[in-house]
Amino acid sequence: MRPLNAEPMLPGFVRHLFPTVAGLPLGPLLTLSLRALAGRRPGLFERLGEYRSACFVIDPVDLAFAFRVVPDGQRSSVRVVSKDEAAQSDVLIKGPLLTLLGLLDGTLDGDAMFFSRIISISGRTEAVLALRNTIEDAELRPADLLGLRGSLARCVDTGVLGALGVARRLAENNPSEARKA
Repeated sequence: MRPLNAEPMLPGFVRHLFPTVAGLPLGPLLTLSLRALAGRRPGLFERLGEYRSACFVIDPVDLAFAFRVVPDGQRSSVRVVSKDEAAQSDVLIKGPLLTLLGLLDGTLDGDAMFFSRIISISGRTEAVLALRNTIEDAELRPADLLGLRGSLARCVDTGVLGALGVARRLAENNPSEARKA
């Protein structure tokens, strides 16, 4: 049985597959995805108000890099940054990757993860609240981020969410790997 404040982390072999260099292509891909989402659902970004130009650093503690996100609608940007650059932000959100993805897709409750100390947040609290409320209201699915519709969207959602569920179960069943992180 794992402690209440221990969330499953990626297995060691997966973490080693993703050094900082391996994450670099994710920045441009995620930037395009975020900008396309802004084109399809501009209200999501307007809901952020003044915080749409804030710099959010998302630091998956089980990866060698972090993401610097500015959710500014059509000018949104995502950059892969080193852990050292993570401190240069308005908001820093840290936690295991599988947990952070669960917050994004709505399978996990951000308040519960914060109060059980699975994720940590520092910086401008009001910006974090605006982001959290926006994400919760958006009810985003993986297909939304990819701009997919119809049966293809349903297939992608089922596949991605199923894969995340399997990854969480594998991580839960390997607690010794989580302690090595």
